[in-house]
Amino acid sequence: MTVSRRQAVREGWLHRVAVTVCRDERGRILVHRRSEQLSRFPGLYEVVVGGAVDVGESYEQAAARELAEELGIRVLPRLLFTFINRSGLSPHWLGVHEAVVPDTVAADPDEVAWHGRLTEPELRSALLEWRFTPDSHEAFSRYLAFRTARS
Repeated sequence: MTVSRRQAVREGWLHRVAVTVCRDERGRILVHRRSEQLSRFPGLYEVVVGGAVDVGESYEQAAARELAEELGIRVLPRLLFTFINRSGLSPHWLGVHEAVVPDTVAADPDEVAWHGRLTEPELRSALLEWRFTPDSHEAFSRYLAFRTARS
């Protein structure tokens, strides 16, 4: 049986979401503010770009599709890890990716109201001061721990 993400969230069923931490050549991280029209977390900031994984789609395919839809870029993100994320609207498997993205992106205004790039220290400060989505906090803290463990 196939159900929509909306139904999975409403029923509290596990579903898959693919997100990508987008860095530029200098290591700065792309941060964006969600459009006010979005049904989930309108106007909140995000450290990751992503969305639901379709049936039959891999995490990597979904992450690449979301980057094309939301930022207008074609890159192949690298899956770093997955975990069950219990923050947010309902529990879901979160596949966290990383990609180096170009300086110029064509953000979809229906999804992205603003975007910019922050260094890790700037982002750590912003996470304390700005209103970010629950996924952003959880995914970024695990992303930093993953990178620290790998270095």
